[in-house]
Amino acid sequence: MPDAPLHPISRRHLDELGGELGILQHAVGSVPDPAHGYCVDDVARALEVDLLHARGLGWASVSGSAWRSLHFLQEAFDAETGRFQNFRAMNGEWIGGPGSNDSFGRAMLALGAAMEAAPDARLVDAALALFGRALPAAGKVTSPRAQASVVLACDAVARSATITGSSEEPEAAVGAASALVLRRLATGLHARFLESARPGWPWPEESLTYENALLPRALIVAGHRLGAGTMLAIGLQVLDWLIDVQTTPKGRFSPVGNGWWPRGGERSQFDQQPIEATSLLLAAEAAHNATRNPRYLEVMERAYAWFLGANDLGRRIAHPARGACCDGLTSTGLNKNEGAESTLMWLIAAEHIRRVRGSTRQATRGLTAGQPAPQRLAASSQVAAAPLVPG
Repeated sequence: MPDAPLHPISRRHLDELGGELGILQHAVGSVPDPAHGYCVDDVARALEVDLLHARGLGWASVSGSAWRSLHFLQEAFDAETGRFQNFRAMNGEWIGGPGSNDSFGRAMLALGAAMEAAPDARLVDAALALFGRALPAAGKVTSPRAQASVVLACDAVARSATITGSSEEPEAAVGAASALVLRRLATGLHARFLESARPGWPWPEESLTYENALLPRALIVAGHRLGAGTMLAIGLQVLDWLIDVQTTPKGRFSPVGNGWWPRGGERSQFDQQPIEATSLLLAAEAAHNATRNPRYLEVMERAYAWFLGANDLGRRIAHPARGACCDGLTSTGLNKNEGAESTLMWLIAAEHIRRVRGSTRQATRGLTAGQPAPQRLAASSQVAAAPLVPG
């Protein structure tokens, strides 16, 4: 099956969803719905998309949006608790009490991404300051998805040029604290899998629910960074299981639907959500980075193709020309609302595929020109010998 086509970057719907303070959560059809206001989850993801789009469009095209999102996160931070509020009305009032663990993790992940990738030193410094203030509370989160997001955020910080090799006290302090948090949370997440795995169900929860591939992605990234062979191996095995149970006999990606899948029970086929496709794509990218196994590139392509019609109903979920995405695939067709999460998931998936295809082509040209094949990372040899959870 040929790869699904790439499309030029379009921020049309992203701009339509943009309010005065940030990206609006929901839409009715393609029309933004101000009734639900804003949330940290989507504003954080919008910042990640701006960082990705800066590579293709230039920083000047996205800097206003990126700064708006960062200011939103700054204003969401509650110094008293060290956490982020989540929901915000159109008039700027914070509503709904303390933010969720998931929104906390997503805010940290966006700040880590900004520290790693933003070409604006002022924005990097602002992200660093906010990340440092939130890190103590982030290191105490117990929700597995929040833990996974914080682990990935700390890994991004470790790659940041601002942190790496810095002799400045603030940067060095944040870098050292971030490294400790990464190790502690990754070890705790690893323990969940070790303690909960059952034959045929290597999952630390009684149901597969949402954004499932985020968990093995964090184990893969942390195991690779820490040189922890067993952690890496378990992350890969669990990801392989998620891939297998969400791939049809014809090779299509078919994510667990929004009715979930309880252990020993009936799996929900619909409503399939864009976040599942993107979370699997990103986890497969992490697995490929750690192992260089081309199988994971194929998984990324299947997840990307899901948006463009290679799914259970053969329906195109994303609308690349507008940079928009429907909210899900139901048993009768599309959920035609084009909210922020779905649209951001499409844009993230498209940019990661664009990047990995470009890297693959570059590597192929290098081999054709006589360069030696890149050696497989040392961690992959550890994976082969590491004990795995029950299959």
